[in-house]
Amino acid sequence: MLEQKKRLLLYRLRKEMNGAALDTMRYFGADYERNYGVQIYAIRRLAEEIGTDDEFARALYTQNIREMRLVALWIADAAAVMPTDFDFWAAGIINSEVAEQASHALFSRIDSIDTLLQRWCSEGDALCAYCALLAAARNANRTNEVARNAIIEALHRFDDNALIVRGASALAVQLGGEIVQYILDNAPENATSKALREEVEWLVG
Repeated sequence: MLEQKKRLLLYRLRKEMNGAALDTMRYFGADYERNYGVQIYAIRRLAEEIGTDDEFARALYTQNIREMRLVALWIADAAAVMPTDFDFWAAGIINSEVAEQASHALFSRIDSIDTLLQRWCSEGDALCAYCALLAAARNANRTNEVARNAIIEALHRFDDNALIVRGASALAVQLGGEIVQYILDNAPENATSKALREEVEWLVG
């Protein structure tokens, strides 16, 4: 049954193939085994037609096909994501596009966002930390103290990383000036911290 659903989805994705979009795609990290250049809006439309289907999502996510992996993130059941699942999802975050889509589609809605922040900013690679920071910026379940500490940890671990700046900036805007000042006061002296300071200085005056 899952294989039949995969074949049907792949057929529909191929119909949405966009060579021009594929030529202009840019992201940080590894490439996919296959990439049909399907636009994100079309991927989301297909995901909405499928609806929440966690079993199918997990089967799709292990495929190194761009569109299947991204559809998986939009049909996965956020309520089913537990800390024990983090390694499974982390394994598929191979580039900045997957990190961004995972943050929006899935992790912005999970209950255990604090655990994700703590783990991926202190142990994960830069792409996972980026994903967690972006997700926390959208997730109402985050704790501000955990968020600020996660940003500081990421600044220490990734001393010259544009993605961390982008993720930390997005989260900092949601935390407010007083917390941002605390982050800047406790940030290390490195290129990432310097770039973050330039991005959020308006928050602290």
